[in-house]
Amino acid sequence: MSNRVVVSGMGVISPLGKDVASFWQSLIEGKSGVDYIRSFDTEPFDARFAAEVRDFNALDYISTKDARRMDRFAQFAVAASMQAVQQAGLVPGSSEMERAGVIIGSGIGGINTLSLQLDVMKDKGPSKVSPFLIPMMMSDSAAGRVSIIMGARGPNFCTTSSCSSSADAVGEAYELIRRGEVDTMIVGGSEAAITPIGVAGFSAAGALSTRDCTPQEASCPFDAERDGFVMGEGAAVMILESEASALQRGVEIIGEVAGYIATSDAFHITQPRDGGEGGAQAMSLALEKAGVRPKDVDYINAHGTSTPLNDKAETLSIKRAFGEDATGVAISSTKSMLGHLLGAAGAIESVICVLVINHGTIPPTINLKHADPECDLDYVPNVARQTKVRIALSNSLGFGGHNSALVFKDYVKDK
Repeated sequence: MSNRVVVSGMGVISPLGKDVASFWQSLIEGKSGVDYIRSFDTEPFDARFAAEVRDFNALDYISTKDARRMDRFAQFAVAASMQAVQQAGLVPGSSEMERAGVIIGSGIGGINTLSLQLDVMKDKGPSKVSPFLIPMMMSDSAAGRVSIIMGARGPNFCTTSSCSSSADAVGEAYELIRRGEVDTMIVGGSEAAITPIGVAGFSAAGALSTRDCTPQEASCPFDAERDGFVMGEGAAVMILESEASALQRGVEIIGEVAGYIATSDAFHITQPRDGGEGGAQAMSLALEKAGVRPKDVDYINAHGTSTPLNDKAETLSIKRAFGEDATGVAISSTKSMLGHLLGAAGAIESVICVLVINHGTIPPTINLKHADPECDLDYVPNVARQTKVRIALSNSLGFGGHNSALVFKDYVKDK
């Protein structure tokens, strides 16, 4: 018999708030975290908008020495992990950390550090490159740092599957606990790729919005005028543990992870397969694993990037997976407010699903003003919706054909 997997803590560093409470309040108010990029000069760029984390101070969480040896994405991950561990009542370095692991997903890793050190090598020569370059740019450096700080001695690794990276992190952590290999997982995702080369790369691929509008209007998932996504940054971390562990510790259980499946389109490195078969298969199999019927799902947090192909394909995927129940489920894309956190998107959207279940409020898809006849489901346009939510589904779809689906439930203790 497999273990039930529950949520006991969450932490967030985001463009909408640097803790869970402020993040959630901004989200349900429909605020946008998108603005003109301030971290570098965007004059030569076509895409000049992003959802940056403003006024983040790593020294609120770690020493100056440690901060200097971490890329920004790792700093975000450590901060979010500390918040989550505190809520869960875990004690870093204690005996309970011997059966605790860490998975922090990231699609890009330490691109900021790499970019800066390439400039150092060009200007001053290879002997001046930092000895911390490799440890700082590695995608698994965030997981390693969290493991060290928390004294977590179980599995410690990074999942990298593009925009599904942290959804897969949550899913793999869920599977480890289900199998009884660990009691607790510190799991999530982190990304900090709003750098000149990061923006240039995504822009060159034709992925970013260049709409003639205010920054706050640029991300408009499912809208007929959508033209690309807006880059975001940040981190989200959850504490997952076995039900038995949480009950033994007497900690408040705030949600349950009930199902996870990943599939591949096996079609194209950036484009989704026509018809949405891969995404539909991931959703259907995840619901089946969770013992949930499509008609029982109250909310879907859509991948909803605001790109023409993705939003159309995801709509088709939902219709395939849900059939006649597709029109009755509330769907929203919180990327309309957060931008696209790339490899961290799945983790922060998992946190959102748990918050939706706990608060009975569905965040809106803002900027949805012009109906697209090919995107004709209930996307909760522009205003949050109060409603009871017991079961939520989160979709993550990534470059490379990745499709990941997670099912969350309101926790109810068996009698």
